[in-house]
Amino acid sequence: MRLRDGALRDRVALFAGTAVALLCVGFSAVVLITTDRVATQNLVSEITAVGELTAYYVDRGQVINPLPPISDDMVRPVQVVDPKGRVVAATKELQNKPVMADFAPQNPQRVASEVVCHSVLSPDRCHIVVAQRVYRDGDWTIYTAAPTLPFYAYPLVAAILLAGTVVFTGAVAWGARHTVIRSLRPVEAIRAQLDHYRSFDLGRRVPVPKPDDEIRRLAESVNETLNRLEDALERQRRFCSDASHELRTPITAIRAQLEDALMAPEDVDPLLLCHAVMPSVERLQSIASDLLTLARLDAGTPHERRPVELSGLVADELRGHQDREVVQHLMPGLTVMGDGSHLRQMLAHLLRNAQRHAASTVTVTLRCGEPDPRGDVAEIEVLDDGSGIAADQRETVFDRFTRLDTARSRDAGGVGLGLPIARQIAESHGGTLTIQDSDRGARFVVRLPLASHQNGNGNGSALAVRHHGTGQERR
Repeated sequence: MRLRDGALRDRVALFAGTAVALLCVGFSAVVLITTDRVATQNLVSEITAVGELTAYYVDRGQVINPLPPISDDMVRPVQVVDPKGRVVAATKELQNKPVMADFAPQNPQRVASEVVCHSVLSPDRCHIVVAQRVYRDGDWTIYTAAPTLPFYAYPLVAAILLAGTVVFTGAVAWGARHTVIRSLRPVEAIRAQLDHYRSFDLGRRVPVPKPDDEIRRLAESVNETLNRLEDALERQRRFCSDASHELRTPITAIRAQLEDALMAPEDVDPLLLCHAVMPSVERLQSIASDLLTLARLDAGTPHERRPVELSGLVADELRGHQDREVVQHLMPGLTVMGDGSHLRQMLAHLLRNAQRHAASTVTVTLRCGEPDPRGDVAEIEVLDDGSGIAADQRETVFDRFTRLDTARSRDAGGVGLGLPIARQIAESHGGTLTIQDSDRGARFVVRLPLASHQNGNGNGSALAVRHHGTGQERR
């Protein structure tokens, strides 16, 4: 199994162990190098001390050959070389041997040291040689030597460092793995809970651990997402149920009429049958069109944005809605960036809703509204003189397939999609659609941001057009 395919706990343990091992190796190397340098310096000091004692006897003219050992713990190879370069005295192991080194301290120095290999001291080992200069009727040179120390000057220290590296690396790797396992237990519980999550059991939530850490925040985010998912699925179920119910009504009517025609085909007038079926077909077409519009709005399908002059758009749309007396107050020169067909559709739904519930008159007002933080806005107000909407139901009417008056015939009104579509169109243009207080009837207000070049100034105009028709229920 490759490293990237392993469990998270193993990868973390391996990474932590490797990092600690490298750190321990680096630390051990520093310690060994430091101890080696300290030990070497101590050894050079000891060699120098042996030479200084020998120099004392040379300076007093008390040199004898062979040189006696100075003390039991300071037995070092020593050679005394006279100003002519002859070895005049040496320790026993260097009797009758040439000079151990060919260097000497240079003025004004009195002491010099070098590492000498393959010398008379040993053909297969290197030695530290210290040369000291003494003046007595010329420059005498005293050479003192000792074998170089290995890298691990103190084997016990090296063994302790090696054992400590192994133990510490293993302990950290085990600790990291154990810590990750314990830390991921809540994640495993969350995963197990999500694996058992089913659409028929929407109330289940993942466990939230007690420590206030990242995993707790993850669990809270997952539960919040599940809450939104539950709400979305519930809305989808309700939407599908309501859509099926709305579609079933015209389909049932068409089926009943066709079955009657099949039972007595000789008594059926095709023209009358078509006229009888057409309202149900038109209702099906309206529902299908609204559902398609909602699907596109929900999907966030981008639409082309162009400058739209609102007074002309509102005036054109009002010409097609003549069921009630309509009073217009349209301020010219207000331009927004948007999709003209969508804005026209939004206005059509608001007008149909107002005419359905108005007692006699619908008032449409276009004006420049109070600026918001984003800039100037245009307001479209659609007001009817009907019974109005209670304050606690003003948001309910924007739910899909919602109608406040359910006692009336469904065929008399809409299917409860017009106002939700109108609000989504307004919001897709960066605006809002709300219901505001009024003395009588329902007052729908659309606020849309004006185009960037718009200054919001214009002159108001009013137009009253009187038409009559029948009332319908609010949707």
